[in-house]
Amino acid sequence: MDDDKARQKEQDLEDLEAARKDPEECTDQRPWYQCVGPGLVTGAADDDPSGIGTYSANGAQFGYLLLWLVPFCIPLMIAVQEMCGRLAAVTGNGLAGVIKANYPKWLLFSCMGTLCFANVFNVFADLNVMSASAKMLFGLPSTFWLILFTAILVATQIFIPYRTYAGVLKWLCLSLLGYAIVVFMPGIKNDWAAIGKGFVIPHLDSKPDTILAVVAFLGTTISPYLFFWQAGETVEEQIVDRVAVEPGRRIKPVTDKETRNIRADTVTGMVASQFVAFCILIAAAGTLHVSGKTNIDTAQDAAKALQPLGPAAYWIFSLCMIATGLLAIPTLAGSAAYAVAETCGWKYGLYRRFARARGFYLTVGAVILLGSALNFIGAISPIKALVYSAALNGVIAPPLIVVLLLICNNKKIMGKRTNGKWSNIFSWLTVAVMGPAAIFLIYAMITGKA
Repeated sequence: MDDDKARQKEQDLEDLEAARKDPEECTDQRPWYQCVGPGLVTGAADDDPSGIGTYSANGAQFGYLLLWLVPFCIPLMIAVQEMCGRLAAVTGNGLAGVIKANYPKWLLFSCMGTLCFANVFNVFADLNVMSASAKMLFGLPSTFWLILFTAILVATQIFIPYRTYAGVLKWLCLSLLGYAIVVFMPGIKNDWAAIGKGFVIPHLDSKPDTILAVVAFLGTTISPYLFFWQAGETVEEQIVDRVAVEPGRRIKPVTDKETRNIRADTVTGMVASQFVAFCILIAAAGTLHVSGKTNIDTAQDAAKALQPLGPAAYWIFSLCMIATGLLAIPTLAGSAAYAVAETCGWKYGLYRRFARARGFYLTVGAVILLGSALNFIGAISPIKALVYSAALNGVIAPPLIVVLLLICNNKKIMGKRTNGKWSNIFSWLTVAVMGPAAIFLIYAMITGKA
Protein backbone atom coordinates (compact mmCIF):
# COMPACT_ATOMS: atom_id res chain seq x y z
CA MET A 1 0.00 0.00 0.00
CA ASP A 2 2.80 2.43 0.87
CA ASP A 3 4.54 1.59 -2.41
CA ASP A 4 1.30 2.29 -4.29
CA LYS A 5 0.87 5.69 -2.62
CA ALA A 6 4.49 6.55 -3.34
CA ARG A 7 4.04 5.63 -6.99
CA GLN A 8 0.86 7.75 -7.24
CA LYS A 9 2.67 10.71 -5.70
CA GLU A 10 5.52 10.24 -8.17
CA GLN A 11 3.07 10.20 -11.08
CA ASP A 12 1.42 13.38 -9.80
CA LEU A 13 4.81 15.09 -9.72
CA GLU A 14 5.56 13.87 -13.25
CA ASP A 15 2.26 15.32 -14.49
CA LEU A 16 3.00 18.58 -12.70
CA GLU A 17 6.47 19.04 -14.19
CA ALA A 18 5.29 18.07 -17.67
CA ALA A 19 2.65 20.81 -17.57
CA ARG A 20 4.68 23.60 -16.02
CA LYS A 21 6.10 26.51 -17.95
CA ASP A 22 9.55 28.00 -17.51
CA PRO A 23 10.48 29.17 -14.00
CA GLU A 24 9.66 32.83 -14.70
CA GLU A 25 6.22 33.28 -13.19
CA CYS A 26 3.65 34.89 -15.41
CA THR A 27 1.87 36.50 -12.52
CA ASP A 28 4.75 38.61 -11.25
CA GLN A 29 7.42 38.97 -13.90
CA ARG A 30 5.72 39.40 -17.26
CA PRO A 31 3.47 42.15 -18.67
CA TRP A 32 -0.23 41.33 -18.75
CA TYR A 33 -0.39 40.84 -22.52
CA GLN A 34 1.98 37.86 -22.22
CA CYS A 35 -0.29 36.34 -19.59
CA VAL A 36 -3.54 36.20 -21.55
CA GLY A 37 -5.13 32.81 -21.25
CA PRO A 38 -8.30 31.91 -19.34
CA GLY A 39 -10.00 35.26 -20.00
CA LEU A 40 -9.16 35.33 -23.70
CA VAL A 41 -10.15 31.70 -24.30
CA THR A 42 -13.34 32.22 -22.27
CA GLY A 43 -14.25 35.26 -24.38
CA ALA A 44 -13.55 33.40 -27.60
CA ALA A 45 -15.50 30.34 -26.43
CA ASP A 46 -18.40 32.69 -25.75
CA ASP A 47 -18.73 33.07 -29.54
CA ASP A 48 -19.46 29.38 -30.02
CA PRO A 49 -21.86 28.05 -32.67
CA SER A 50 -24.67 28.72 -30.19
CA GLY A 51 -23.62 32.35 -29.99
CA ILE A 52 -23.09 32.63 -33.75
CA GLY A 53 -26.50 31.09 -34.43
CA THR A 54 -28.16 33.39 -31.91
CA TYR A 55 -26.50 36.52 -33.24
CA SER A 56 -27.26 35.51 -36.85
CA ALA A 57 -30.91 34.79 -36.04
CA ASN A 58 -31.25 38.09 -34.16
CA GLY A 59 -29.62 40.07 -36.97
CA ALA A 60 -31.84 38.38 -39.56
CA GLN A 61 -35.03 38.94 -37.59
CA PHE A 62 -34.46 42.39 -36.10
CA GLY A 63 -31.85 43.97 -38.33
CA TYR A 64 -29.83 46.52 -36.36
CA LEU A 65 -32.42 46.97 -33.57
CA LEU A 66 -30.65 44.73 -31.01
CA LEU A 67 -27.13 46.08 -31.55
CA TRP A 68 -27.45 48.03 -28.30
CA LEU A 69 -27.06 44.75 -26.42
CA VAL A 70 -23.38 44.62 -27.47
CA PRO A 71 -22.12 47.66 -25.49
CA PHE A 72 -24.67 46.98 -22.76
CA CYS A 73 -23.30 43.47 -22.13
CA ILE A 74 -19.56 44.30 -22.08
CA PRO A 75 -19.32 45.68 -18.49
CA LEU A 76 -21.69 42.97 -17.25
CA MET A 77 -19.56 40.21 -18.80
CA ILE A 78 -16.36 41.70 -17.42
CA ALA A 79 -17.78 42.02 -13.90
CA VAL A 80 -19.08 38.44 -13.78
CA GLN A 81 -16.11 36.71 -15.41
CA GLU A 82 -13.55 38.71 -13.42
CA MET A 83 -15.20 37.45 -10.23
CA CYS A 84 -14.72 33.89 -11.45
CA GLY A 85 -11.03 34.38 -12.17
CA ARG A 86 -10.41 36.27 -8.93
CA LEU A 87 -12.13 33.75 -6.64
CA ALA A 88 -10.08 30.95 -8.24
CA ALA A 89 -6.85 32.92 -7.81
CA VAL A 90 -7.56 33.69 -4.15
CA THR A 91 -8.85 30.27 -3.08
CA GLY A 92 -6.93 28.02 -5.46
CA ASN A 93 -10.22 26.21 -6.17
CA GLY A 94 -12.78 26.28 -8.93
CA LEU A 95 -16.33 27.54 -8.42
CA ALA A 96 -17.80 24.17 -7.41
CA GLY A 97 -14.94 23.62 -4.93
CA VAL A 98 -15.60 26.97 -3.28
CA ILE A 99 -19.35 26.29 -3.06
CA LYS A 100 -18.69 22.83 -1.62
CA ALA A 101 -16.43 24.20 1.12
CA ASN A 102 -18.70 27.05 2.20
CA TYR A 103 -22.33 26.42 1.31
CA PRO A 104 -25.04 23.71 1.69
CA LYS A 105 -24.93 20.57 -0.42
CA TRP A 106 -28.30 21.30 -2.03
CA LEU A 107 -26.83 24.46 -3.53
CA LEU A 108 -23.76 22.60 -4.77
CA PHE A 109 -25.76 19.83 -6.43
CA SER A 110 -28.26 22.29 -7.90
CA CYS A 111 -25.45 24.29 -9.53
CA MET A 112 -23.69 21.18 -10.81
CA GLY A 113 -26.87 19.54 -12.12
CA THR A 114 -28.17 22.56 -14.00
CA LEU A 115 -24.72 23.23 -15.46
CA CYS A 116 -24.32 19.68 -16.78
CA PHE A 117 -27.84 19.65 -18.24
CA ALA A 118 -27.34 22.97 -20.03
CA ASN A 119 -23.88 21.98 -21.27
CA VAL A 120 -25.03 18.68 -22.78
CA PHE A 121 -27.79 20.49 -24.67
CA ASN A 122 -25.33 23.16 -25.77
CA VAL A 123 -22.89 20.50 -27.06
CA PHE A 124 -25.76 18.87 -28.97
CA ALA A 125 -26.62 22.16 -30.67
CA ASP A 126 -22.99 23.05 -31.43
CA LEU A 127 -22.17 19.64 -32.94
CA ASN A 128 -25.36 19.78 -34.99
CA VAL A 129 -24.33 23.00 -36.72
CA MET A 130 -20.65 22.04 -37.03
CA SER A 131 -21.51 18.82 -38.86
CA ALA A 132 -24.00 20.65 -41.09
CA SER A 133 -21.35 23.26 -41.95
CA ALA A 134 -18.77 20.57 -42.79
CA LYS A 135 -21.30 18.81 -45.03
CA MET A 136 -21.92 22.09 -46.90
CA LEU A 137 -18.24 22.64 -47.54
CA PHE A 138 -16.84 19.16 -48.09
CA GLY A 139 -19.77 16.89 -48.85
CA LEU A 140 -20.27 13.48 -47.18
CA PRO A 141 -23.18 12.87 -44.78
CA SER A 142 -23.52 15.08 -41.71
CA THR A 143 -23.51 11.90 -39.59
CA PHE A 144 -19.95 11.20 -40.75
CA TRP A 145 -18.83 14.67 -39.65
CA LEU A 146 -20.73 14.38 -36.38
CA ILE A 147 -18.92 11.15 -35.48
CA LEU A 148 -15.56 12.53 -36.63
CA PHE A 149 -15.87 15.77 -34.62
CA THR A 150 -17.03 13.83 -31.56
CA ALA A 151 -14.02 11.51 -31.75
CA ILE A 152 -11.57 14.39 -32.29
CA LEU A 153 -12.94 16.41 -29.38
CA VAL A 154 -12.89 13.50 -26.93
CA ALA A 155 -9.41 12.37 -27.98
CA THR A 156 -7.78 15.80 -27.87
CA GLN A 157 -8.98 16.60 -24.37
CA ILE A 158 -7.90 13.25 -23.00
CA PHE A 159 -4.64 12.56 -24.82
CA ILE A 160 -3.02 15.90 -25.77
CA PRO A 161 -0.71 17.36 -23.06
CA TYR A 162 -2.03 20.47 -21.33
CA ARG A 163 0.62 22.89 -22.60
CA THR A 164 -0.03 21.88 -26.21
CA TYR A 165 -3.78 21.82 -25.68
CA ALA A 166 -3.88 25.30 -24.10
CA GLY A 167 -1.78 26.66 -26.97
CA VAL A 168 -4.15 25.17 -29.55
CA LEU A 169 -7.13 26.80 -27.84
CA LYS A 170 -5.42 30.20 -27.93
CA TRP A 171 -4.62 29.85 -31.65
CA LEU A 172 -8.21 28.83 -32.37
CA CYS A 173 -9.26 32.22 -30.96
CA LEU A 174 -7.87 33.76 -34.17
CA SER A 175 -10.61 32.03 -36.17
CA LEU A 176 -13.04 34.63 -34.87
CA LEU A 177 -11.32 37.28 -36.97
CA GLY A 178 -12.99 35.65 -39.96
CA TYR A 179 -16.29 37.28 -39.03
CA ALA A 180 -14.68 40.72 -39.03
CA ILE A 181 -13.31 39.98 -42.52
CA VAL A 182 -16.77 39.03 -43.80
CA VAL A 183 -18.35 42.21 -42.43
CA PHE A 184 -15.93 44.51 -44.22
CA MET A 185 -15.99 42.73 -47.58
CA PRO A 186 -16.99 45.07 -50.45
CA GLY A 187 -20.24 43.29 -51.21
CA ILE A 188 -21.92 44.11 -47.89
CA LYS A 189 -23.66 47.49 -47.92
CA ASN A 190 -23.47 48.48 -44.28
CA ASP A 191 -25.90 51.24 -43.28
CA TRP A 192 -23.62 52.90 -40.74
CA ALA A 193 -26.19 55.50 -39.72
CA ALA A 194 -28.68 52.75 -38.82
CA ILE A 195 -25.89 50.75 -37.19
CA GLY A 196 -24.93 53.72 -35.03
CA LYS A 197 -28.55 54.27 -34.04
CA GLY A 198 -29.08 50.61 -33.16
CA PHE A 199 -25.81 50.59 -31.21
CA VAL A 200 -26.72 53.44 -28.85
CA ILE A 201 -30.54 53.49 -28.72
CA PRO A 202 -32.11 50.53 -26.87
CA HIS A 203 -35.05 48.78 -28.52
CA LEU A 204 -37.23 46.59 -26.33
CA ASP A 205 -40.90 45.64 -26.35
CA SER A 206 -43.08 43.07 -24.62
CA LYS A 207 -43.49 40.78 -27.62
CA PRO A 208 -42.46 37.19 -26.76
CA ASP A 209 -40.21 36.97 -29.85
CA THR A 210 -38.28 40.04 -28.71
CA ILE A 211 -37.97 38.77 -25.14
CA LEU A 212 -36.76 35.38 -26.41
CA ALA A 213 -34.18 37.12 -28.58
CA VAL A 214 -32.94 39.28 -25.68
CA VAL A 215 -32.79 36.37 -23.22
CA ALA A 216 -30.98 34.23 -25.81
CA PHE A 217 -28.50 37.05 -26.48
CA LEU A 218 -27.84 37.52 -22.76
CA GLY A 219 -27.70 33.75 -22.19
CA THR A 220 -25.20 33.06 -24.96
CA THR A 221 -23.12 36.06 -23.82
CA ILE A 222 -23.21 35.50 -20.05
CA SER A 223 -23.28 31.70 -19.85
CA PRO A 224 -22.90 29.52 -16.73
CA TYR A 225 -20.35 27.20 -18.36
CA LEU A 226 -18.02 30.18 -18.80
CA PHE A 227 -18.13 30.82 -15.03
CA PHE A 228 -16.90 27.33 -14.21
CA TRP A 229 -14.45 27.23 -17.14
CA GLN A 230 -12.63 30.46 -16.30
CA ALA A 231 -12.37 29.51 -12.63
CA GLY A 232 -11.09 26.03 -13.49
CA GLU A 233 -8.62 27.30 -16.07
CA THR A 234 -7.32 29.93 -13.63
CA VAL A 235 -6.56 27.11 -11.19
CA GLU A 236 -4.74 25.21 -13.95
CA GLU A 237 -2.71 28.31 -14.84
CA GLN A 238 -1.69 28.75 -11.20
CA ILE A 239 -0.31 25.22 -11.24
CA VAL A 240 1.65 25.60 -14.47
CA ASP A 241 2.87 29.04 -13.32
CA ARG A 242 4.29 27.49 -10.11
CA VAL A 243 2.14 29.37 -7.61
CA ALA A 244 0.21 26.20 -6.68
CA VAL A 245 1.10 22.53 -6.48
CA GLU A 246 -2.44 21.24 -7.06
CA PRO A 247 -6.01 22.56 -6.89
CA GLY A 248 -6.64 24.15 -3.50
CA ARG A 249 -2.95 24.27 -2.56
CA ARG A 250 -1.41 27.64 -3.41
CA ILE A 251 2.14 28.00 -2.18
CA LYS A 252 2.15 31.79 -2.52
CA PRO A 253 -0.53 34.34 -1.63
CA VAL A 254 -2.26 36.08 -4.51
CA THR A 255 -0.61 39.39 -5.46
CA ASP A 256 -1.98 42.71 -6.70
CA LYS A 257 -0.20 42.12 -10.02
CA GLU A 258 -1.90 38.74 -10.39
CA THR A 259 -5.38 40.17 -9.85
CA ARG A 260 -4.63 43.03 -12.25
CA ASN A 261 -3.52 40.51 -14.88
CA ILE A 262 -6.73 38.52 -14.38
CA ARG A 263 -8.75 41.70 -14.87
CA ALA A 264 -6.81 42.73 -17.98
CA ASP A 265 -7.07 39.22 -19.45
CA THR A 266 -10.82 39.22 -18.79
CA VAL A 267 -11.35 42.66 -20.32
CA THR A 268 -9.39 41.60 -23.42
CA GLY A 269 -11.43 38.44 -23.85
CA MET A 270 -14.84 40.03 -23.26
CA VAL A 271 -14.26 43.04 -25.54
CA ALA A 272 -12.97 40.75 -28.31
CA SER A 273 -15.99 38.49 -27.82
CA GLN A 274 -18.46 41.34 -28.21
CA PHE A 275 -16.63 42.78 -31.21
CA VAL A 276 -17.22 39.45 -32.95
CA ALA A 277 -20.87 39.49 -31.84
CA PHE A 278 -21.20 42.98 -33.33
CA CYS A 279 -19.71 41.79 -36.63
CA ILE A 280 -22.03 38.79 -36.87
CA LEU A 281 -25.11 40.88 -36.08
CA ILE A 282 -24.39 43.48 -38.75
CA ALA A 283 -23.38 40.82 -41.28
CA ALA A 284 -26.72 39.04 -40.80
CA ALA A 285 -28.64 42.33 -40.83
CA GLY A 286 -26.82 43.54 -43.95
CA THR A 287 -27.42 40.34 -45.92
CA LEU A 288 -30.39 38.39 -44.52
CA HIS A 289 -32.63 41.08 -43.04
CA VAL A 290 -32.33 43.53 -45.94
CA SER A 291 -33.23 40.77 -48.41
CA GLY A 292 -36.36 39.87 -46.44
CA LYS A 293 -35.05 36.56 -45.05
CA THR A 294 -35.91 37.14 -41.39
CA ASN A 295 -36.27 33.53 -40.28
CA ILE A 296 -33.27 31.19 -40.58
CA ASP A 297 -33.50 27.55 -39.61
CA THR A 298 -30.14 26.07 -40.59
CA ALA A 299 -26.45 26.87 -40.77
CA GLN A 300 -26.87 26.67 -44.55
CA ASP A 301 -29.34 29.56 -44.43
CA ALA A 302 -26.87 31.74 -42.57
CA ALA A 303 -23.88 30.81 -44.73
CA LYS A 304 -25.64 30.79 -48.12
CA ALA A 305 -26.88 34.32 -47.54
CA LEU A 306 -23.25 35.35 -47.98
CA GLN A 307 -22.77 33.56 -51.32
CA PRO A 308 -23.57 36.70 -53.37
CA LEU A 309 -20.48 38.26 -51.79
CA GLY A 310 -18.37 35.52 -53.35
CA PRO A 311 -17.22 32.05 -52.31
CA ALA A 312 -14.68 33.51 -49.83
CA ALA A 313 -17.39 34.92 -47.54
CA TYR A 314 -19.34 31.64 -47.62
CA TRP A 315 -16.23 29.62 -46.82
CA ILE A 316 -15.03 31.97 -44.08
CA PHE A 317 -18.38 31.90 -42.29
CA SER A 318 -18.67 28.10 -42.47
CA LEU A 319 -15.06 27.40 -41.47
CA CYS A 320 -15.33 29.81 -38.54
CA MET A 321 -18.47 28.00 -37.40
CA ILE A 322 -16.49 24.75 -37.27
CA ALA A 323 -13.40 26.30 -35.65
CA THR A 324 -15.36 28.03 -32.92
CA GLY A 325 -17.11 24.76 -32.15
CA LEU A 326 -13.74 23.05 -31.76
CA LEU A 327 -12.86 25.83 -29.31
CA ALA A 328 -16.16 25.99 -27.42
CA ILE A 329 -17.09 22.33 -26.94
CA PRO A 330 -13.94 21.60 -24.90
CA THR A 331 -14.91 24.49 -22.61
CA LEU A 332 -18.43 23.13 -22.27
CA ALA A 333 -17.24 19.61 -21.45
CA GLY A 334 -14.32 20.87 -19.36
CA SER A 335 -16.43 23.21 -17.24
CA ALA A 336 -18.85 20.36 -16.43
CA ALA A 337 -15.92 18.09 -15.59
CA TYR A 338 -14.41 20.69 -13.24
CA ALA A 339 -17.76 21.01 -11.45
CA VAL A 340 -18.38 17.25 -11.17
CA ALA A 341 -14.82 16.45 -10.04
CA GLU A 342 -14.80 19.14 -7.36
CA THR A 343 -18.25 18.08 -6.17
CA CYS A 344 -17.21 14.43 -5.92
CA GLY A 345 -13.75 15.13 -4.50
CA TRP A 346 -11.93 13.55 -7.47
CA LYS A 347 -8.48 14.48 -8.69
CA TYR A 348 -8.86 16.73 -11.70
CA GLY A 349 -7.03 18.93 -14.14
CA LEU A 350 -6.14 18.89 -17.82
CA TYR A 351 -2.49 18.77 -16.79
CA ARG A 352 -2.99 15.29 -15.31
CA ARG A 353 -2.78 12.13 -17.38
CA PHE A 354 -5.93 10.05 -17.84
CA ALA A 355 -4.89 7.39 -15.34
CA ARG A 356 -4.58 9.99 -12.57
CA ALA A 357 -7.92 11.72 -13.20
CA ARG A 358 -10.24 9.10 -14.66
CA GLY A 359 -13.47 10.56 -13.27
CA PHE A 360 -12.62 14.01 -14.59
CA TYR A 361 -11.82 12.79 -18.11
CA LEU A 362 -14.74 10.37 -18.21
CA THR A 363 -17.03 13.30 -17.41
CA VAL A 364 -15.48 15.25 -20.30
CA GLY A 365 -16.15 12.32 -22.62
CA ALA A 366 -19.65 11.74 -21.27
CA VAL A 367 -20.77 15.34 -21.86
CA ILE A 368 -19.51 15.28 -25.46
CA LEU A 369 -20.93 11.82 -26.20
CA LEU A 370 -24.34 12.62 -24.69
CA GLY A 371 -24.52 15.85 -26.65
CA SER A 372 -23.57 13.97 -29.79
CA ALA A 373 -26.15 11.24 -29.13
CA LEU A 374 -28.97 13.81 -28.89
CA ASN A 375 -28.45 14.47 -32.59
CA PHE A 376 -29.88 11.01 -33.31
CA ILE A 377 -33.02 11.61 -31.25
CA GLY A 378 -35.95 13.51 -32.73
CA ALA A 379 -35.71 16.45 -35.10
CA ILE A 380 -35.23 20.11 -34.27
CA SER A 381 -34.12 23.06 -36.38
CA PRO A 382 -30.36 23.47 -35.81
CA ILE A 383 -30.52 27.26 -35.50
CA LYS A 384 -33.54 27.05 -33.18
CA ALA A 385 -31.65 24.50 -31.07
CA LEU A 386 -28.82 27.02 -30.76
CA VAL A 387 -31.18 29.83 -29.79
CA TYR A 388 -33.03 27.71 -27.25
CA SER A 389 -29.77 26.48 -25.71
CA ALA A 390 -28.74 30.13 -25.35
CA ALA A 391 -32.09 30.95 -23.75
CA LEU A 392 -31.65 28.01 -21.36
CA ASN A 393 -28.31 29.48 -20.27
CA GLY A 394 -30.08 32.83 -19.79
CA VAL A 395 -32.54 31.21 -17.38
CA ILE A 396 -29.85 29.40 -15.37
CA ALA A 397 -27.32 32.25 -15.17
CA PRO A 398 -29.04 34.71 -12.75
CA PRO A 399 -29.13 32.42 -9.66
CA LEU A 400 -25.52 31.38 -10.33
CA ILE A 401 -24.46 35.03 -10.48
CA VAL A 402 -26.14 35.58 -7.11
CA VAL A 403 -24.04 32.71 -5.72
CA LEU A 404 -20.92 34.31 -7.22
CA LEU A 405 -21.80 37.61 -5.57
CA LEU A 406 -22.27 35.93 -2.19
CA ILE A 407 -18.86 34.28 -2.52
CA CYS A 408 -16.97 37.34 -3.75
CA ASN A 409 -18.39 39.56 -1.00
CA ASN A 410 -17.57 37.05 1.74
CA LYS A 411 -14.41 38.17 3.56
CA LYS A 412 -14.04 34.74 5.13
CA ILE A 413 -13.51 33.31 1.64
CA MET A 414 -11.93 36.21 -0.25
CA GLY A 415 -10.05 38.06 2.49
CA LYS A 416 -9.16 41.54 1.28
CA ARG A 417 -9.94 40.57 -2.34
CA THR A 418 -13.70 41.01 -2.03
CA ASN A 419 -15.69 42.84 -4.70
CA GLY A 420 -15.24 46.52 -5.29
CA LYS A 421 -18.16 48.90 -5.80
CA TRP A 422 -18.29 48.62 -9.59
CA SER A 423 -18.08 44.82 -9.57
CA ASN A 424 -21.12 44.70 -7.33
CA ILE A 425 -23.04 47.33 -9.30
CA PHE A 426 -22.57 45.65 -12.69
CA SER A 427 -23.06 42.12 -11.35
CA TRP A 428 -26.31 42.99 -9.58
CA LEU A 429 -27.42 44.86 -12.70
CA THR A 430 -26.84 41.63 -14.63
CA VAL A 431 -29.12 39.77 -12.22
CA ALA A 432 -31.70 42.58 -12.35
CA VAL A 433 -31.83 42.40 -16.15
CA MET A 434 -31.53 38.66 -16.75
CA GLY A 435 -33.76 37.52 -13.88
CA PRO A 436 -37.02 39.24 -14.91
CA ALA A 437 -36.34 38.53 -18.59
CA ALA A 438 -35.93 34.81 -17.82
CA ILE A 439 -39.13 34.78 -15.71
CA PHE A 440 -41.06 36.47 -18.51
CA LEU A 441 -39.71 33.95 -21.02
CA ILE A 442 -40.72 30.98 -18.84
CA TYR A 443 -44.22 32.48 -18.47
CA ALA A 444 -44.47 33.03 -22.23
CA MET A 445 -43.40 29.45 -22.97
CA ILE A 446 -45.83 27.97 -20.42
CA THR A 447 -48.72 29.99 -21.82
CA GLY A 448 -47.76 29.16 -25.40
CA LYS A 449 -46.81 32.71 -26.36
CA ALA A 450 -43.16 31.84 -27.14
